[in-house]
This record gives sequence, C-alpha cells and structure tokens, in this order.
Amino acid sequence: MGEHSVVYGYPAIAVPIMSLRMRAWAVPVRNGRPGTLRALGYYGPLAGAPDQFGGVLKAVEVAREFAGYPDQEFDIVTRSDFPAGRGLGSSAAASGAVIRAIVDAAGVQAGHDDIVAMTNSAEVVTHGHPSGLDAVTICGDDPVRFVNGTMTSIDVRMPAYLVIADSGIAGSTKEAVDAVRREYERDYDRVHDILERLGDLAAHSADDLRDGGLNSLGRRMNRAHALLSELHISHPKADAMVEQARRSGAVGAKMTGGGLGGCIIALAADLSSARTIRHDLLALGVPAVWIHPLNQLDVEVDRELSNNPSVGNTRFNTPDSEGAGDVRNTADDRDISGARTSDARNTVEERGAL
Repeated sequence: MGEHSVVYGYPAIAVPIMSLRMRAWAVPVRNGRPGTLRALGYYGPLAGAPDQFGGVLKAVEVAREFAGYPDQEFDIVTRSDFPAGRGLGSSAAASGAVIRAIVDAAGVQAGHDDIVAMTNSAEVVTHGHPSGLDAVTICGDDPVRFVNGTMTSIDVRMPAYLVIADSGIAGSTKEAVDAVRREYERDYDRVHDILERLGDLAAHSADDLRDGGLNSLGRRMNRAHALLSELHISHPKADAMVEQARRSGAVGAKMTGGGLGGCIIALAADLSSARTIRHDLLALGVPAVWIHPLNQLDVEVDRELSNNPSVGNTRFNTPDSEGAGDVRNTADDRDISGARTSDARNTVEERGAL
C-alpha cells in the first residue's frame, strides 16, 4: 500500500515475500581478465552489460569500494525465483544480493544500514527517484511502515494470505514514476488529493494489520486500486485480474508496484480461499501465482507454499549457475580467492506491498 504516494513523503506498507528469492554469486577474477555477468539471459562482460543492468553495475561498484577492493574484478551470476519488471522489487533484490555476495567474498562485515544504503544507491541508477522502500524491505524480515526513509516494523496479527499474480506484462517503475510526476506538475490539486488519500489508506492499513482488521484492509485495498487507476498507471490486464480475484472470493485486491503491468495482490481470509483465487487466476491465463501467509509466524505453511509454487506453463528466463564457479566459503582474512553466494529476499512493495 502507498505506491507512488510514498515518493512524495506519504506512508507506505511493504511486505517481504520470504518464499521468493534472488540469489547472487560473486567469484573473484584472478587472471586479469574483465569480470562477467550472467543474468536474465545475458552472459558477457560486466562492463558491457545492457542498460537494464545499470543498477547491478552500480551495486558492484559500491560493494567493491566498501570492501576496500575498488579494482577487483568479479564474475557475477544472479538467479531469481520471480520475473523482473513486475513490481516485486527485483532490481533492489538483485542489487542487494550482489552487494552481499561481494562483501562476503571480501570477508568484510557490513551492517544492515550499510547494505540498505548501498542498495539504494543502485536503485537510484535503476529508477531515478526511488523512495527507498524497496531497499529497506529486501534487507528485512518483517512487514514495515515506511515514511520519508524511516522504517517501523509491523507486528502482523492477521492469519490471512496474500495471493500474488503475475500479469506477464513487464512494467517500468521509472516510467510510471515519471508519468505521475508529470501529471502532478500539470494538475497539482487533483493528483495531490489522490496521493494524500493513498497515503492515508496505507497509514490505516498498518493499523488493520496490527489489529486483525481483515475486512477493513480489503476495503482499503479496493479503494487504493481505484485511486491508482485514476493516476492511469494500472493496466487493463491487471484490472481484469483484480476483478477476477474479487469474484473468486478475495476480501480485497489491487495492483502492486509501479504499475503499467506487473503484478496484482489479493487478500484471502484463509488458505482454502487463497487456493481458489489462485486456481481461478491461473484459469484466466496468468503466467504465475504465489501464495504468501501474512502472518510471518506461519512457518509451516510458508515452507509448504515455497516448495509448491503454482506457475502456469511459463518458465521464467532465469540464468543457470553454470560458470558461476565453485560456491564455497574459502576466503581467509582479506584474501578473496573464493566464491560466495548471498540471498536477498524480494518484496511486494512501493511501489507495493500490501
């Protein structure tokens, strides 16, 4: 909750999705050749990677500087459980995972705030004007309330489920943020009112999560989707998916992330309802649907769902790890002769989340 309005200083709610992972491997290069990148179908020189990997290149740069090895080359591999460009925080997750892998390979300790700051610097390259929410959320374990760079964890007391569905249409957060900014400058009063209401919905959603206000949270999600549609950043496919989720029993449903495609989220009262919504969305032809327990303490259910993803006939184009090197913990002191692997949890945020 709080997509786009968070950029203007209003509250937002974000939820890390534990079952969706971004992994990165960093293998130090020892023979003087340039480093390489294997990610999203690209395999080639790191320095020559397409523009879409600008955030990853920045992540490599800041991580090397932090670790004290600004000139060290690395072979980098990333692999994701979820597609890019869907409003699920994939760019922040990739940057965060790469940063952790390089810092680990150097044997250097990096605190939570260090990782967040480095990840956000990479997000600036990717999105131009990030709110900072993605970077904060992928580095944490709990749902958070985020306002102007300040994060507060939310103690969720709602045994409900989020159904996350991929439209199959890649959206551009940067393009969506720029479009809202242009509209904000052109029609200030109208857009300011929409953003203010989105922020208010997000703020009260945090209370719903703490108090177990399932129905009120669902109503706020429905209102938020309508307001985001007024900003012209939803997509007809996402709108159809939202309507289907509601018909299938969702308490509430909305787009998530930057918009212009991407994913939707639906709130289900129980696991049975979540599975019905998932079934009907897959029948609609969406490429993939995931179920996530809102109550992070529901470990057994989360493990079950993680081991049983519901993906249609689409296989996401994720790189295999061939050529990633032997992922071993072999570094001694500051000798970075070994490879390290690091995970960064993805988020339904800002730009998304609830």
